[in-house]
Amino acid sequence: MKVDWKGVMPALMTEMKQDGSLDLPATARHIESCLDAGCEGVIVLGTLGENASLTADEKVEVVRCAVEAAKGRVPVLAGIAEYTTPFAIEAAQRAKQAGADGLMALPCMVYQQDEREAVTHFRTLARAVDLPIMIYNNPVAYKVDLSPEGFAALAEEANIVAVKESSHDSRRITDMINRLGDRFTLFCGVDDLVLENLLFGAVGWVSGMANCFPRESVQLYRLARAGKTEEALALYRWFMPLLHLDVAVKLVQYIKLANQMTGEGAEWVRAPRLPLAGEERERIAAIIQAGIDERPSV
Repeated sequence: MKVDWKGVMPALMTEMKQDGSLDLPATARHIESCLDAGCEGVIVLGTLGENASLTADEKVEVVRCAVEAAKGRVPVLAGIAEYTTPFAIEAAQRAKQAGADGLMALPCMVYQQDEREAVTHFRTLARAVDLPIMIYNNPVAYKVDLSPEGFAALAEEANIVAVKESSHDSRRITDMINRLGDRFTLFCGVDDLVLENLLFGAVGWVSGMANCFPRESVQLYRLARAGKTEEALALYRWFMPLLHLDVAVKLVQYIKLANQMTGEGAEWVRAPRLPLAGEERERIAAIIQAGIDERPSV
């Protein structure tokens, strides 16, 4: 199964009102802003999309909203993050019915699988739905790490086409290419490793901070892919304090606050998450404001 997934794909926030209800018009406006900046796809219902905080019906609403906003201009991927493999299959089928162009599949939530179990989960999901799939490999957050050998076991599944590599190990891109060549399209999934990953062979970036700084994210990607390393490095050094926010425990609240401060969205989240307060809010807001004040012209 061939896809042309590349470039910057924001791991999109799910915009909410202060009472925690969905704000679909704001989500659609945010998608338009990202596409205007040059993003080449959007991924809804990931970690930043607060997948686990939404009902099954709300997830369908978000996918439909994104598909309608994108108007076929870029692929829309739906995050699949469920407790069991059957639940994941059901969510994937509903995402397809809602118009998703592909899936970003996570391991099953809560239960910490080993590699054999994770491979079986992804294989079973792939065989149950005829959409292209990006596997989200994030052992830091989800406690299961698919090695290059694990991905080799999935290579026969034609609709597993891409990997969001979030192991926090920049050597992994090279190991994947050495073991599997171009079998999988490789995306960086860790914001503060993006330049390294792009220089080592990733062709895309599933980005958190692209929500708030989409033009700068696209420019960094383009410079890196064009081999303009010195220019990319200068932009990367400005960006780095902001990119670090993507790997914090409260990345959802941090990036939603950045969205609010840059005019891209609102800070509202769904419980048990709460908006930032006190010293923590002041500290994170200062980092964001410094980035805004020193924002380069791109």
